Amino acid sequence: MNLKEASERKEYIISSIETDDEEFNSFLFSLGCYKGEAITVISHLNSGCVVSIKDGRYNIDNQLAKAIIV
Repeated sequence: MNLKEASERKEYIISSIETDDEEFNSFLFSLGCYKGEAITVISHLNSGCVVSIKDGRYNIDNQLAKAIIV
């Protein structure tokens, strides 16, 4: 499932990032978002969701949320 479908306040392990865009991959990697890393969905929004990665909170849009597979 992707992050858009994930339950709030539950920790998941990222199994893959489904994108061919290298800039997109680099951005996610700079946030600490890569395969094997823990991620928690704090809340869902209409435009995306708020996630917690390595003690940081980030607001990601729906396109990013759908590309992150947990």
